Amino acid sequence: MCEYEFSETAYTKIIFHAAKYPHQAVNGLLLAEKKTKGSIVQITDAIPLFHQCLGVTPMAEIALMQIDAYAESAGLVIAGYYAAPENFYDNQIEKAPAAKIADKIQENFKNACFAIVDNKLVSLEHKRAALQVYSYASDSNRWSKAKYSLVNTSQTLEGVSLLLKRGAMRDVIDFDNHLDNPENDWTNQFLNQSLKDLQKLY
Repeated sequence: MCEYEFSETAYTKIIFHAAKYPHQAVNGLLLAEKKTKGSIVQITDAIPLFHQCLGVTPMAEIALMQIDAYAESAGLVIAGYYAAPENFYDNQIEKAPAAKIADKIQENFKNACFAIVDNKLVSLEHKRAALQVYSYASDSNRWSKAKYSLVNTSQTLEGVSLLLKRGAMRDVIDFDNHLDNPENDWTNQFLNQSLKDLQKLY
């Protein structure tokens, strides 16, 4: 079974997306290096999708096509799906919104992961990684809990905490925002810098 390593960029974008819309469900895609490091899939980036109608198929299809082209141009692959449930306590995969997107991704990338944001752990004092990560077990045809880690765990958690306190999550842009105004950049390039550089912006 695969293990997953989340970069500080990917983790920051996931948490910012959930924190920007704390009263709504949100979802997004995870990008990874095409080649795995042994059994480790390196999740290098996250692309926030929606915070309104998560399951609207035409919009999801448009987003997936554009993000797939973006990933290909960057030498990456769509390697997973993340979701933050609307309900504070619904941090179970069975209640994850628009879960069919994860199944579709897994059909195209067999080592795909499904990350659920644990809403109870998303706070200004970010002590633990607020994710539950699953991989697809082909023998049982279901998503099962998988091991994962964060790059530079303590520094990443500390940096995300500081940026949340400064309100940095308000600037993250998802595909819904892009549909409202095409000038909004759903790749969130400014978040691809190191957390130390981001802290200087806020």
